[in-house]
Amino acid sequence: MPSSVKANARGRSSVRFPRVEQTRTHVYIAEQLRREITLGLILAGDALPPERELATMFGVARATVQEAVRVLQSEGLVQTRRGRGGGAFVIGPSNDAASRQRHILQVRRNRDLIEEAVSYRLELEPAAASEAATARTPEDLASLRQVLDRAAETTDDALFTSLDIQFHMGVARAAHNRFFAEAVERVRLSLQDAILLLPESALWQQRSLREHTRIYVALEAGDSRAARKAVLTHVGHTARSIRALLRAL
Repeated sequence: MPSSVKANARGRSSVRFPRVEQTRTHVYIAEQLRREITLGLILAGDALPPERELATMFGVARATVQEAVRVLQSEGLVQTRRGRGGGAFVIGPSNDAASRQRHILQVRRNRDLIEEAVSYRLELEPAAASEAATARTPEDLASLRQVLDRAAETTDDALFTSLDIQFHMGVARAAHNRFFAEAVERVRLSLQDAILLLPESALWQQRSLREHTRIYVALEAGDSRAARKAVLTHVGHTARSIRALLRAL
């Protein structure tokens, strides 16, 4: 019997639920923006959308958006600039020794979670790609092609990492199943500290680009089996690297 269900004196189950924590609206908005920044979907130096636009997106007052931005500012994720061309701008993550040590501590603290996320990803993303091979639209393919082309042209590590995330999430969205898209994003967030500790190189970028291209070709051909195999190979390489990192730490 689940721990949350207990039998009472009359033999009936007594169901217990955890308390619901009320999340204030500005905290929720800050969390959504933090996810985009953490995943590198908003890069260092980029501006957040204007307050008026964010207020419309979330259906809240501008004052609520301003509170959310102040939260991110207090965390050192954004800085605000006044005047012409002002706004809230993302601060780039530091690559110094202190920043690396923070990532190492996070990975050590979340070792079990990261291992679970690695195992789950090996099942999740191949399944999403298999589904995407038959569900993708011309618009999905055009979006993925654009990401591939941009990745082939850049030598910037931060931009390449951002495009890598965009490609994986684009494949998940091409399955047209919200659960795949949500799960891929959640897993990537769980792995982000470990991924940031992996060494980057031109050879790594070239291999990643080749593997992404194979995935794209399979999706374009509508070949579910080939798409599943290509993604499994690709995420398998990352899984081995992350597991080696965990052993080293």
